[in-house]
Amino acid sequence: MSQLSLQGSCTLVGAGPGDPELLTLKAVKAIQAATVLLVDDLVNDEILAYARPGARVVHVGKRGGCRSTPQAFIERLMITAVQEGETVVRLKGGDPFIFGRGGEEVEHLREHGIEVRVVNGITAGLAAVTALGVPLTHRDHAQGVVFVTGHAKTGYAAGEHPTDWRQLAATARDARLTLVIYMGVAGVAHIQAELLHGLPGDTPVAVIQHASLPQQRHIATTLARLRADLAGAEMASPSVIVVGDVLRGLAAAGVPSVRFGT
Repeated sequence: MSQLSLQGSCTLVGAGPGDPELLTLKAVKAIQAATVLLVDDLVNDEILAYARPGARVVHVGKRGGCRSTPQAFIERLMITAVQEGETVVRLKGGDPFIFGRGGEEVEHLREHGIEVRVVNGITAGLAAVTALGVPLTHRDHAQGVVFVTGHAKTGYAAGEHPTDWRQLAATARDARLTLVIYMGVAGVAHIQAELLHGLPGDTPVAVIQHASLPQQRHIATTLARLRADLAGAEMASPSVIVVGDVLRGLAAAGVPSVRFGT
């Protein structure tokens, strides 16, 4: 089917970290215009209050460690709805292009002659440190920031390789970078052990769960104590792990090492 025969449209919308007030105006307008919304599991239900009456809401859960809707099925739903003339919004937690598989979806839709708009959202890694009152970069502590997944697609048989955490640690040390690790809780023991080959054990670390939401909780610890303190606090996904000297300002800001709720 050619693009000219398509009557619908598709927009990938970033719903942000959870707090509905962190939505952009463009995101709200897209949600209000949608006739079909395909909604990820981590999107706050309060955001759906912006949907028009009668809009069809399809929950397509995508969360690590839980049963997920297959990506191929989601992409087929998007294509079918557009071809049926619907105004489709694919609503994703955080930002569609930061570990949201938005790039894959855009490529797949374009292969079918469908042009896609993308509306950015605030990514959880940024919201998490902002909630603690510290920055990701700082002239005195960090000259840059690296967003990295702790749940990388791997498979040596396919010619792919896991994240080289040792090299990343050495680069972060030498270039003075903050590391923001998404989906890293399940593999925290391996990540911690590898990072310790390039970063000192007293490197500050924070883990923030449910960033920006009322149930937000966090721990502030060191790289040497990361696994033990994370287990002691019984924290799980969705959480963001932040590593770097920018966190040395936590004590000065009066942020406790453990906090439950905002």
